[in-house]
Amino acid sequence: MTRYHQTDFDTDFGGTFPFKPNFTDAPGFAMHYVDEGRSGGETVLCLHGEPTWGYLFRHLIPALSEDYRVVVPDHMGFGKSTTPQDRSYWLQDHIDNLERFVLALDLQEITLVMHDFGGPVGMGLAARHPDRIRRLISTNGPTPFGQPDLADRLTANSVVSPWFQWILKAEKEGSLEVVLGQLGFNILSTLKLNGFENNERITETWLAAYGSRFASPADCLGAIGWAKGFATGAHRFEIPDVAAVRAILEKPALAIWGEADRTLQAEHFLPLFTELFPTAPVHRLPGVGHYCLEDAPDVVGRLITDFIRRN
Repeated sequence: MTRYHQTDFDTDFGGTFPFKPNFTDAPGFAMHYVDEGRSGGETVLCLHGEPTWGYLFRHLIPALSEDYRVVVPDHMGFGKSTTPQDRSYWLQDHIDNLERFVLALDLQEITLVMHDFGGPVGMGLAARHPDRIRRLISTNGPTPFGQPDLADRLTANSVVSPWFQWILKAEKEGSLEVVLGQLGFNILSTLKLNGFENNERITETWLAAYGSRFASPADCLGAIGWAKGFATGAHRFEIPDVAAVRAILEKPALAIWGEADRTLQAEHFLPLFTELFPTAPVHRLPGVGHYCLEDAPDVVGRLITDFIRRN
């Protein structure tokens, strides 16, 4: 596997990510974000997960930016955001960072598009600021919002998920930091383990876009932190108050789930969404894996665009 260097990352990756870079230090580090489309009014806020970054949404950004403001931040330790060496990388830290980011940009009328751990991060924002949320869209992203069976679902999923099985085993053996500290080498195998199915996407440019972020172990603290937080129980899910629950239950919502997702399996996590939004549309995509925005970008983009326009 090619070893990527940080200089490889400071590009638009052969024109596949042709968006102006923006940065804010509002969360206490240099947080990178894409900000495209119409200023003011509605905002589509896209939240990535592990071990991706805003590149995941590269097809969705132009599809929505003609009509909406599309904002795509990179979480701390991911993408073009910096990786502070003196910070913790637990769920609650990412929620804090996103809250500071949203308040600094004063984002209103937000449609959340959440993938992977972008789900609990986005739902954490929704719990704190339900007045800023207009719609919620899950794309293989869990939507924890105070459901009493969350812990049971996490446990049941970890029993059958190869990714979570590996995390628990690696943490127990003391190899988690070592392996995830080498993501510059093993990014493809990590994506495949999580449930990446569309091999036609794999090119040197694509590998550089995802792998070059993790040029050294010091660059991998974000990826390590998310996995280690699960293994050690360090993540803290935001618990909404009654008013927040009441407000969010009234929002239009959409779920899109690749059924070939072995990491976050539909039977364990889709009920988190349907319990909150029992009448909301749910689109299950056969043969599509965990990274549904890579496996089926046109289908996912069309579903999201149509939903926003109808609601």
